[in-house]
Amino acid sequence: MRLRSTVAAFVAALSVAMTGVAVLSAPGPFVGSADAATVIRFGKIQYDSPGTDNRSNKSLNAEYVVVRNIGTTSVNLRGWTVRDAQRHVYTFGSFTLKRGTSVTLHTGQGTNTASHRYWGSRAYIWNNTGDTATLRSGSGATQDTCRWTRSGSGATNC
Repeated sequence: MRLRSTVAAFVAALSVAMTGVAVLSAPGPFVGSADAATVIRFGKIQYDSPGTDNRSNKSLNAEYVVVRNIGTTSVNLRGWTVRDAQRHVYTFGSFTLKRGTSVTLHTGQGTNTASHRYWGSRAYIWNNTGDTATLRSGSGATQDTCRWTRSGSGATNC
């Protein structure tokens, strides 16, 4: 129990140091702001759809971004955004990403499920010759960024 109190105090101090905001909470396993406690990151980004870029929905959906929850708690991604350098923006609706799981965000159209989301675009989002993907929380805080500069294999692991 003493170790948990020490860890909680450290996390609270770290939260204040990083955000400048003190967080008061009842004793428990979580102390800090939602952004500070979450670990949502990009995984693989398939920025160049395999085959011919013919703008078919199948080809558009072969361009995708994987978003992973590598934290210890489930996170509601409502209001979180994924964007490219040209400011194409996808905003998550109410969607909970469970700890240890991932969701694949496809460029084209489809039916959303627990593991697949669809941007709904009729055009490619990610530039094959270089782009930047940015993941922001609902509060607008940047959670992860991934860049590539040339076509290569058509995919990158962030």
